Amino acid sequence: MKMSGEVSLPAARHIVWERLNDPEVLKDCIPGCESLIRERDGFAAIAKIKVGPITATFKGRVDLTDLDPPSGYRIVGGGEGGLAGFAKGSASVRLTEVSDDQCLLSYDVEANIGGKLAQLGSRLIDSVAKKTADQFFQKFASAFADESKMTS
Repeated sequence: MKMSGEVSLPAARHIVWERLNDPEVLKDCIPGCESLIRERDGFAAIAKIKVGPITATFKGRVDLTDLDPPSGYRIVGGGEGGLAGFAKGSASVRLTEVSDDQCLLSYDVEANIGGKLAQLGSRLIDSVAKKTADQFFQKFASAFADESKMTS
């Protein structure tokens, strides 16, 4: 599965960069995330995910590579969901400063799944992946919008 997109955020690039590396911010934005712990150049994570009739708890790790603060990085990782199967993939994340208080976040994702999840069909998997990404970016963007309301 491949997916790409971009989202405009109401904050300076260096602030967006800090938030993309803050486990508490990310945990609050990742749908189903139960735990996200910073470890060296990445995170250990536990997330509960529902795909069609299958609900599974995935335990895994993501590593941050090709670090280019505050312009972007590459995320590489995977997780095991027991009988449900596994997921692994990578994402390139780029931040472009539009103005002093506006940043464009662009991403390209490649992911693979196996086990029972793979048997559900690519259309369902792609739909759930897109919905999950949309939910993450809505929550991530709303955190900046909520903050700007408090400082106004």
